[in-house]
Amino acid sequence: MWIVAKTKKKELHIFKKELIKRFGSQVKFYIPKIQYQIFINNKIKKVDKFILENYVFCYHENLKQNKIINEIQFLKGSEYFLSGYHQNQKEIIKFINYCKLFENKDGYLSQAFFKKMIIKKAQFISGPFTNLIFEILKKRKNKLKILVGNVVTTISDNSNYLYRPI
Repeated sequence: MWIVAKTKKKELHIFKKELIKRFGSQVKFYIPKIQYQIFINNKIKKVDKFILENYVFCYHENLKQNKIINEIQFLKGSEYFLSGYHQNQKEIIKFINYCKLFENKDGYLSQAFFKKMIIKKAQFISGPFTNLIFEILKKRKNKLKILVGNVVTTISDNSNYLYRPI
């Protein structure tokens, strides 16, 4: 059964290690992430970012039992486990499968994942326009017509600029 855990910042590896120690190597983890490039001191640096911040999906057969969740809720590195996972198994599986559809060969989500979610506004998270908010004027098959400030431009799906919905 899939559960959703919130981990403490920078303690994901500790949480994973503790869960594996408790249940063995059969535990599966899924953490959707993106990779983008930033310029620091005239050098390009690749950055990995988890799109759900410090939430992680965990799977093991024994996680069906509430008693087990109560026992592991205070594992090192964990903050808490989201309730309602029994009723929401279909939605959790659907979301994980949806994310996997948009992963590249290295396991990172592509920009197409976010394009489906964007309705009106988005924010750049990479490139020279990092942190700028733009408005979507028109969606096309493989590009977006956007308004950044007073400038109208288009972004191709093949561009290396990443953005997220607001």
